[in-house]
Amino acid sequence: MKKLTPASLLLHAAMLILALSWLYPFIWMVMASLKPTAQIYTTSLFAGDFSLANYQFLFDNSNRADKPFMRTLFNSLFVSLTITFCVTVTAMLVGYAVAKTDFRGKNAFKNLLIVQMVFPAFMFIIPQFILMRELGLINSYSAMILPYAMSAWGIFMVSQSFKGTPNDYIHAAKLDRASLWSILRHVMMPLNKSILAIVALFTFSTAWDNFLWPLIVMRDADKMPFSVLLATFSKSWGIHLGPVLAGSVVQMLPVMLLFILFRKYFLQGMSLSLK
Repeated sequence: MKKLTPASLLLHAAMLILALSWLYPFIWMVMASLKPTAQIYTTSLFAGDFSLANYQFLFDNSNRADKPFMRTLFNSLFVSLTITFCVTVTAMLVGYAVAKTDFRGKNAFKNLLIVQMVFPAFMFIIPQFILMRELGLINSYSAMILPYAMSAWGIFMVSQSFKGTPNDYIHAAKLDRASLWSILRHVMMPLNKSILAIVALFTFSTAWDNFLWPLIVMRDADKMPFSVLLATFSKSWGIHLGPVLAGSVVQMLPVMLLFILFRKYFLQGMSLSLK
């Protein structure tokens, strides 16, 4: 066991203080969401009348204000999970082609991936909106899913990981007459599950928190994601701070749960990507 020195103890103490300072706003938000609005600023952090009334108001009584939060929560889950599935599958297929096959224009395609990652996403909003309008997909779930069904960053990360997989495994699978999908499923996925997990986690969190694009293409409240409807609720019902904070906790909860459940693969993927 490594001996702790005064310098290392001081460093660990400083890191603990920084971690607590980073966690404090989240702890305050969770505790405040359990209090009546009148007690949020008038009581200390762990004092007050705690209840689930704000969450009940958010999902039960908010329908009276044309804010169907439960419906939009399922919309966000459906859209985020669909985008995550599409990005993961396309990243595996295209990443395998880039890493393990030779085709004409391969270098140009790899350069195109890197160039696409350089430009910020908001530069493509107007062309994407025109395309969705010409296809007649405005105000539909397809308008929120199709523009994000493939990710250049995901393809790049998966292809870099697939390069490190020895070709002997692939040759052995082909000798057993394995199909492309069998090679991906039984060889490439188990050996590269950490990178696939990090691509899926980042994709889900990005899709879940996406606000600007759904705000542009969606018009019906019943089809909006949770993030957009929560923003409109915060603007219209800002005096009800408790339900707004409860909605913020609900918005944050799925990403935190996914990170807690898959933190092992996330940390492994981060360590591999930094090597």
